[in-house]
Amino acid sequence: MARNNVYQMSARQVVLLAFASALIAVGTTAALYNFTGLLRSSNDAAQTAFAEAAPAGISDPSAVTDEQNSIEVYKSISPGVAFITATSVTQSFWGEEEGKGSGSGSVIDNKGDILTNFHVIEGAQKLSVSFGGDKSYTATVIGRDADTDLAVIRIDNPPAGLPVVSFGDSDKLTVGQKVLAIGNPFGLDRTLTTGVISGLQRPIRARNGHPIDAAIQTDASINPGNSGGPLLDKFGKMIGINSQILSPSGGGSVGVGFAVPVNTAKRVVPQLLQFGKVSRPGIGATTVPVEDLRARGYRMPVEAGLLVYAATPGGGAERAGLRPITNDGSIGDIILSADGQKLSDTDDLYRMLDKKNIGDTVNFEVYRNGSTVTVPVKLIAAPDTTRRRGVTE
Repeated sequence: MARNNVYQMSARQVVLLAFASALIAVGTTAALYNFTGLLRSSNDAAQTAFAEAAPAGISDPSAVTDEQNSIEVYKSISPGVAFITATSVTQSFWGEEEGKGSGSGSVIDNKGDILTNFHVIEGAQKLSVSFGGDKSYTATVIGRDADTDLAVIRIDNPPAGLPVVSFGDSDKLTVGQKVLAIGNPFGLDRTLTTGVISGLQRPIRARNGHPIDAAIQTDASINPGNSGGPLLDKFGKMIGINSQILSPSGGGSVGVGFAVPVNTAKRVVPQLLQFGKVSRPGIGATTVPVEDLRARGYRMPVEAGLLVYAATPGGGAERAGLRPITNDGSIGDIILSADGQKLSDTDDLYRMLDKKNIGDTVNFEVYRNGSTVTVPVKLIAAPDTTRRRGVTE
């Protein structure tokens, strides 16, 4: 006779797990979107066109010296690189106090839209943009996405003839190829640094803990103020958005900088322009990595996977019959893989979901009462909240 291995938690363990999950959870309930309308809107957003033509004024790099190439790229692209000043106002005992930060951005269309990092404009009440000289322009946030650290702002009354920075293809990069960064490090207007691609597919994290996959590593000097500026190839096309540096001292560049791939921006920016945010698919459940639970001393029936802690009422997981833990402490379903791709932690699930669309169906391999079953789950729109590491909706 087959034996069912039903693992249970004590009441105290259930409370502790609930508390641990509460620390990282952003909630398990949210209003569901109208799938049909959202899918149609997402498809419309995907039609947004970006400039991809080779910038004017840049010779064939093989026909000129490396120095001449750098000069031409800078002359052609720097007029389209913005100096962004973000002002925040806080109340103190002495009254209102202003805090200012600066960053960089790239003009991406003739409407005055500028692509930058989310962390450049986060918390700002006022934004101003300049392109060299004393003239500045007010700007408004059009859309932001904390998960990819990208944002789009728009100049309120853009000047005519702003140069547009063309998009390249970050999927075709090679370690060792030349790159150029233009930005405003330490407030120094439109500075050029050069280097090479030092590595590809680097995992970095946004400030909310969400993984940003396939980041570009470069030794071109990137310092505070470069954030949001373009990382360019030798043809003057943007291949990345400079975002982070590795600095043990907490100060300037030590030759290890990271850029968000431009192909990530190609996916995100159309939604930012149309909706002001990015709608992503989710499974409609809060999950907890088995490895985390084992590290806390819980006895688990498998080595790795994602325990279904709670399911959103009416969401994809509940509709599909995924079982969360119960009030009496019975272990719920443990998701082992999705469409054949093993899921060891929440980041694995994020990576899988980032390649899917709302309305797609994913086949999850699930451990349930001593055996494995396949559960197809239709993906829903994830709640419109800032996700944090360790939680999946």
